[in-house]
Amino acid sequence: MKITLSNGVRIVTEPVDSVRSASVGIWVGNGSRHEPAALNGISHFIEHMIFKGTEKRSAQHIAIAMDALGGQFNAFTTKECTCYYMKVLDTHIKTGISILADMFLNSRFDANDIELERGVVLEEIDMYEDTPEDVATEKLFESCFADSSLGRPILGTEETLSTFTTETLHEYMQNFYRPADTVIAISGSFDQSDLDYICSLFEPMHGQGQNSLTPAIYRPQTIVRPKEIEQNHICIGFPGLPVHAEQRYVLQILCAIVGGGMSSRLFQTVREQNGLCYAIYSFCASHHDTGMLSIYTALGKNTEEKAIGLICKVLHEFCAQGPVGDELNRCREQLKANVLMGLENTSARMHQLGRGELYFGRAIGADELIASYDAVTADQVLALAQQLFDFSQISLCAVGQTESPAYYAGLLQ
Repeated sequence: MKITLSNGVRIVTEPVDSVRSASVGIWVGNGSRHEPAALNGISHFIEHMIFKGTEKRSAQHIAIAMDALGGQFNAFTTKECTCYYMKVLDTHIKTGISILADMFLNSRFDANDIELERGVVLEEIDMYEDTPEDVATEKLFESCFADSSLGRPILGTEETLSTFTTETLHEYMQNFYRPADTVIAISGSFDQSDLDYICSLFEPMHGQGQNSLTPAIYRPQTIVRPKEIEQNHICIGFPGLPVHAEQRYVLQILCAIVGGGMSSRLFQTVREQNGLCYAIYSFCASHHDTGMLSIYTALGKNTEEKAIGLICKVLHEFCAQGPVGDELNRCREQLKANVLMGLENTSARMHQLGRGELYFGRAIGADELIASYDAVTADQVLALAQQLFDFSQISLCAVGQTESPAYYAGLLQ
């Protein structure tokens, strides 16, 4: 069921009678892509600051109240959205959502709290810098979309963080946290009085219009990031598909066959048959207007040349033959199982509800997802592989004891 308030806030619901909990998420169509360059990182910073107190509640009060409910409260920021969510017993929905709504609508953004949290986020940036896997994937994305806001880091930089003030945060929320971009998703055990209460909390939210995005264009890049670590971390990228693409289910199956699990081609070839790495996998990142299909692995400097050659060989072979044997059915069943097992968790259901409404204007049900996977053919997978694995558009980021960009560009060709 969907309720649209007079101000444009949407409330999407999914009752689950067999549970005693409910998951509620406040989804906002605002992420790092919407930020001006000078305010890079402000969406993520606001996500942190919303937990630091309101006019009625101090940060300690919020923390104690959340723990007293025995529930889970958290938040995350992506390139295109931010979500604040909770999971509580059905007897605590009104109390929990009153806290979450107060944080969302009435945060103080106290100057002292901003200064303290600035240090926390800088530590978070350092934490990611100490994770070579994250550095490799983030730097690849940053370079391939360098000419647009999509390429900027979600966390921001030390320079941009230093400019954030109480006024900056309030002004940004007023301009980019709009009712028409806000979705409240609830899944689990709840009743009509809970929905009525949620409506009453968000009816006062004000603001006009909707956020818009500047289109991003993928450009192939080869970049290196020297780092004193034991392994070299390699991330290879190709242009992907937008989140709304008709071929998105074909892409998911393609990604699963190539590098989605232990039976995938890359895992079997590079790890099992040649022993060149511990981890290797493929993944997709899809956004409103573009996307990227990537492959990640980590290995020793003396084996990277052979491994990259094998990765390219696997991709060329797949483009020549497409799925063989039971590959298509096996990966299709794997994806369907993930969907159906996710239905056993109210948090997963809530995320599917909120994301579906935010990106597609409706929740995409399990039956539709299963039917979409079942409709994918081997010919469709082959055609998409030949379209996406275009080696004139291949990119690579290497982190570790690296060679020159020209060296890696040569290996890819």
